[in-house]
This record gives sequence, structure tokens and C-alpha cells, in this order.
Amino acid sequence: MNRRRFPKAGLLAATALTGAAMSGAVPARADDTGSQISSIEKQIRQLQGELGRMKHSLTQRDADVRAARAEAAAANRQAMSLSDRRTNSFGQPMAPGSLSAPPGYSVNIAGSGSIPKYGPYVYVDGVPTPVLYPGPKLKQGQFALGGIRVTLGGFIAAEAITRTRNETLDVGSNFNNSIPYANSPNYHTPEFRESARQSRISLLAEGNPDSVTTLSAFYAADFLGSGSGSNSTESNSYVLRERELYATYARKDWDFYVLGGQSWSLATMFKTGITPRQENVPLTIDAQYVPGFVWTRNTQIRFVKGFDHDRFDLGLSFESPQASYYTGGNGNGVLTGTVDATNTGSGTLNPDTSYSDDIAPDVILKGTADPGWGHYEVFGLARFLHDRTSLVGSGKNRTVPAGGAGAGAILPLVKGKLDLQGNVLVGDGIGRYGSVQLPDSTFSRNGDPLPLPEVIAMVGLVGHPVKALDLYAYVGTEQITHREAFTAGGKGYGYGSALYSNAGCNIEEPIATTLASPCTANTSGVVQGTLGGWWRFLKGDYGTMQVGTQWSYTRKTAFYGVGGAPRTDENMVYFSFRYLPFQ
Repeated sequence: MNRRRFPKAGLLAATALTGAAMSGAVPARADDTGSQISSIEKQIRQLQGELGRMKHSLTQRDADVRAARAEAAAANRQAMSLSDRRTNSFGQPMAPGSLSAPPGYSVNIAGSGSIPKYGPYVYVDGVPTPVLYPGPKLKQGQFALGGIRVTLGGFIAAEAITRTRNETLDVGSNFNNSIPYANSPNYHTPEFRESARQSRISLLAEGNPDSVTTLSAFYAADFLGSGSGSNSTESNSYVLRERELYATYARKDWDFYVLGGQSWSLATMFKTGITPRQENVPLTIDAQYVPGFVWTRNTQIRFVKGFDHDRFDLGLSFESPQASYYTGGNGNGVLTGTVDATNTGSGTLNPDTSYSDDIAPDVILKGTADPGWGHYEVFGLARFLHDRTSLVGSGKNRTVPAGGAGAGAILPLVKGKLDLQGNVLVGDGIGRYGSVQLPDSTFSRNGDPLPLPEVIAMVGLVGHPVKALDLYAYVGTEQITHREAFTAGGKGYGYGSALYSNAGCNIEEPIATTLASPCTANTSGVVQGTLGGWWRFLKGDYGTMQVGTQWSYTRKTAFYGVGGAPRTDENMVYFSFRYLPFQ
């Protein structure tokens, strides 16, 4: 473009020189000729300056045109990309307001670069938080896959346990069956173990088909499973275990969600509303938590509806059933026929354990309230215990209803600093829903399931004196309120019979021998008090590193029988070192 200008400039210069030559042909004085030459040279310099300015202007215009074309192309590519995916220009899931959440979620979009508060205990269990981050980049532990945002969670743990009585257990206690009485050598032997098996991995995936719908999936696992070759001799090769594995469909405009898969039972207390991953689980290192804590984790289909902007929630859950039955040393007492209530697992079920004969799911209905101060909930539980009594050539199925009612509350005594919390469940055949795992039922004299009456209760104080420190204290109990037993032919049957012998419970004898003095010792109740705390001494973009300790005292008593009512106890001390890389 610039080269086309040079001939015009040359023509102007030639014209000026020609004019000068022609004027030289006319007679004039020498000084007039010199003046004319100077004038021509001045005109040439002016023309050269104008030419330079024109060249600079054209060069700048070319640069502006190229920049404008590049910006237009980039904008077009961005528009085409955004039309094909549901993430923003930073690779995040789409926008404030587009990600809905199940009722009870605190999904208030924070300011740029801030992390919304999801719960006071996320640094203990490593659960990913379902909150959008509108800052300039995805936060730690997050990445995008197309229109799906993935959030990682979990922790690596190194833990140690010491007990005054040998229970031959890892980091999770067995409050009912493993605490020995004085007849066992284990009663007189302490125990120490180290474990990394409570280390956990978890993953939360979320997507938005539209501005009011959220689809999510959650997976969590630890290593507390035990395979056929697992041992603690050399390789310590224990196996991955399913904890939670479920999906949710949530509609923000309906204030409603559906959950399907394995999750904490609806009977478990929540911190707010009925919100997945907001269960109010004790902060203990002990993987069996505290006696009196109401919970299971099992497969379920759950429906939850919120009201008044989630101040109130109503949930209905149909959960996979399983019952435990007690049959004494004298049998079930049915004089004719045999009772079938459980069978050994086969196929993909565990062949080393028994599974109850069930005909219907456990049904739980729960209502919660978050009026502004505290969290409150009430619920009802319905179960259907089933067995069959078989005679020669005939038989009879029997189904007995069981269940109970429960409640829970979290009271912020000092906002952000101290909470009082507790839960309770009272009913018949509810042993499955407590940490102690007392039996659900025994059998009546005609072979019917006979649910055991029970109370499960826990109360606790949880404090946060400073941001990096959590302290807790819990007291819990599980009690079978009265024996369910009968006598036939001079023998005792059922659970807690006064004719059962406890004569040998306080006499130490070798484990390998048949005790001359038996110890039936049907557990009547377990009580525990526990204290502990967590200190997060490092926290930042690199994650969180923390240490924790716990002490507990547990006391177990049995129903009175021949020889008295034996009791035993256990002191346990735990230590935990955990790194949470994504929180």
C-alpha cells in the first residue's frame, strides 16, 4: 500500500524541478535565481515530511485492523466453546444460580476468592463440600470434565490404639462382644496397635442439565475391609471398603431431591436440614464412634421435600433391612419344628456371615426444623422381622412389626464456639441402629420373632475455642430395658433368662478349654464417656495437617443369672495424625 505513494511524490518533485529550469530560461538576476532554488528545496522538504507522516499513519492503521480481526476471532471461538459446554471461561461449572442443591444446602455464592463455610467438622472426615467457587480459578481438589465439576476429598491417617483389655481389634471397637469378662485371659492383657486403614478417599461429581436441576454422585471408601488373605504379619494388605456410593437428583424450584444408593441412614442426625454429607457424626477417632449414636450406612431410596426456604424438611426413606437374632445355649425353645430366621451368605454375599430373612425394607419418616437457633428433628422407624417355623410336611411364615421413635437436636450455646447436641431412639427391635449392636430380637415359645425393647441415647458438647482447635465430650448408652425370656421344661430360653448361668464369668480359665463354669452373660447395657480433640497445626493451599487424641471409658453389664450379674470395663486411648490434601 505504501509503495503506490512514491511515484506521486516523485512527480511533485519533478514538476518543481521543471518549473525551476523553465524559470532559468527567462533573463533574471543571479540573486533571484538563488532565492527560487531555496524556495524549491523548502517545498521538497515539506513534501518529504508529509510523506513520512502518511507512512506512519498507514502503518498504525494496518496494526489496528490486525488486532481487531484477532479479537473478533477469539470472541467467536469463545462463543462457540461456551455454546457446547456448561463451564465458564475458567473451566468451572456454570455460574451462580445455575447450580441448584438439595434442600438444606447452604449454597450462597461467596465473593471472588472466598470459600463458603459448609460445616464445622469438614477437617475431620474429609468430605468434599458442594459449593460453587466464583473466583478466577477452581479451588484445591477441584477440576472440570466437560460440564461436570469434580471435587476430591479424603485424608491419609496414621493412628495408634491402646486398650487395657485385649479385644484383638483395629481402630473400630466392638462394644458388645469383644470387651472380655474376667474369665478370659484377654481381660488381664492390654493391647496396642497401629493402623493406617481409616485413611479415606472420596469424590463428588456435580452437573446441571438446566438452571434449576442438579445431578450429583458421591463415592467414599476406606481400608477397614478385610480379605481372606489379610493379616498384620508382613505386608499388612487390607482391602478397600465401600462406605458411601450414591447419586442425587435435585430440583431447586421444587425444593426437593431424591437420593439412591448407599448412604448414612435417614435415622442419623444431621447438622442442618436433611442434607447429604451433612450428617452429625461424632468427632471420635474410634471408627465405631460412641455407644448411643444412632446410625447405619446402607442402601436406600430417599425422598426429601423442603418447606419455607428449607426452614423445615420432610424425608421418607426405604432402607435395606438386616436383623440380628439371639438364640441361647438351650436353643430357641420351640418344642416342635425348627425356626429359620437367618442364612449364610452365598454368591456375592459374604459366606462367613449370616443374613436375615427379610421381606420388606426398613421405613423411616423424618421431619427437621432449622428456625434460626439450633437444629431439631423427630423421626419414626418401622421394621418387619420375619422367620419361618418348619414342621415335618408343613410350616408357617411369621412377620412381626418392630421399630420405634427418635429425636435429635443441636443447640448453639455459644455461637460458633460451643454446641450441645444429642440424639435418642426408643423402641423394640432397634439394636441394629446403635453403635453397640445389641441384638434386635430373640424368639417366642411358638417361634415368632420377639423384638427386644431398647433405648439408644447420646449427648455431647463440641467446642471450638479457636479456629484451629476442636474439642469434644460425649456420653452415650444403649440399654435393653427388660429381659424377653420364658421357661420350658425347667430350662430358660430367650434373652436375659434368669436361668442362664453366669457362674464362670469371673473365674479365669484357658480359652482353649471347655469351661466347667459357663458364662452366658446376655448384655443388658453399655455406657461410655469419651473426651478428645483435634488440632489443625497447618492449613493452606497445600491442604490441612492435623493431630487428634481420644480417651474413652466403657462399662458393660449383663442381665442377672445363676451366679450373679457380671460386668466388665475398658479404657481406650487413641492418637491420630492426618493429612487432608484437598481441604
